[in-house]
Amino acid sequence: MTGFSIRKKVWFGIAATAAAVIGLSSLLVFYLYERLYVDEQIARFTEEGQALAQVYEEYGASEALFDRMEWLDETTDALYLFTEDPMELSGGVPFESAAGDELITYEERQVLLQGDTVLIRREHPRFHQDMLGIAIPLLDGDLLGGAVFISMPLADVYDAFADIQWLLYGALVLAVAIIVFLGNRITRRLLDPLLKMKAVAKKMAQGDFSKRVTIGKKEDEMDELARSLNHLAHSLQQVEENRRLFLADLAHELRTPLSYMVGYIEGMQEGVMGQEQGMAILSKETARLNRLVNDLLDLAQLEGEAYPLKLDAVVFAELIREASETVAFEAKRKEMHLSLELDEDSIIQADRDRMKQVIINLLTNAIAYSEPKKTIKITLIATDGKALMTIHDQGFGIPKTDLPYVTDRFFRVKRARSRENGGTGLGLAIVQEIIARHNGLFLLESNDDGTKAIVQLNEFNFEEWRGEEQ
Repeated sequence: MTGFSIRKKVWFGIAATAAAVIGLSSLLVFYLYERLYVDEQIARFTEEGQALAQVYEEYGASEALFDRMEWLDETTDALYLFTEDPMELSGGVPFESAAGDELITYEERQVLLQGDTVLIRREHPRFHQDMLGIAIPLLDGDLLGGAVFISMPLADVYDAFADIQWLLYGALVLAVAIIVFLGNRITRRLLDPLLKMKAVAKKMAQGDFSKRVTIGKKEDEMDELARSLNHLAHSLQQVEENRRLFLADLAHELRTPLSYMVGYIEGMQEGVMGQEQGMAILSKETARLNRLVNDLLDLAQLEGEAYPLKLDAVVFAELIREASETVAFEAKRKEMHLSLELDEDSIIQADRDRMKQVIINLLTNAIAYSEPKKTIKITLIATDGKALMTIHDQGFGIPKTDLPYVTDRFFRVKRARSRENGGTGLGLAIVQEIIARHNGLFLLESNDDGTKAIVQLNEFNFEEWRGEEQ
């Protein structure tokens, strides 16, 4: 079957099933004819012959015997012969056959002489048709006094069985037709969707994710498979679109600082710009390019399934203070105040460095998008095994239309301001990935009063930790 299409394999299975049905039905017909009808005829012959033998035993070759044989000859389809000399059966005398023709063989005559019944099933020596018969010895005491030969052409047996036989053959043909019909329906129902899925899968392998498989109205496994394939195609199409968009954004983000750097270098070479001024700008663009590359590496690592987190028990309030001290210089430069209201007892299970990166990113955004001399309020509340951190600034706010997209890579609400402040458009995407890796929740709420970043994490489970230690 190697190299055969699935359609050929299915039809081969259907043909094998039909052949099996035909074979088993033929065996059944043979059994019904041979084991039931023919054996029934032999049993009837034997019973009638034994009855004649009993009459012979009681009355001898009398009128009672001949009357019984005549009555049986008239009421049945069999031929009844009586002879007091079994040698006549071997010479075909009852049928006046040609010399040398024998109804029974020498060996069978010897069986009769021993007083045993002989079953005969072969071609008649004169009429050249198959016959079925028995020869029953008639005993006179311990001696063989004669024999009764009961026979019937097998054609008569076939004729009696013909009606049933043709009925069985008709049922067999109907069964084969039903198998072929149902096989065709099943093949079309199963294989046509599979072939369509195969075509869609080939398109997907070639990079075309726009094709879909038509889903039928029946909610069966094939429809579920088609729906899963369509979902896969849709997901891959989104991944491909995101990949192209990401590459386009990445090319744009890398091209901008590189083009600036090339322009400033050319300006310094041509004497249009002073070396000190040019080097300062180059240093700034290089730092921005370095941040972009580092953020890309961080995001790529976080999106990888194999990236490990070093989970430890972390005092959340202490971590928030460390992150606040990191951004304190920038906040002081803009004359901004960081207000901390922290639950000192909150302990979370987290990767310390990654979680600190989350807080620094959120505080950096709050400082960058707020006017000078504003307050950024940081609160931490622990309740019901959850730690809830909120960073609320008094900045420009995020438009409602942009709020669902701010965690997308390279998305900026105000691109000019972001680029001016050195943003890469990856900070919130990194925050979301880190929080998701910690099985936490990250939300953004924004209005005219500013933006509120909400981070919810699971607190450290000391009972579970003690169980693992034990």
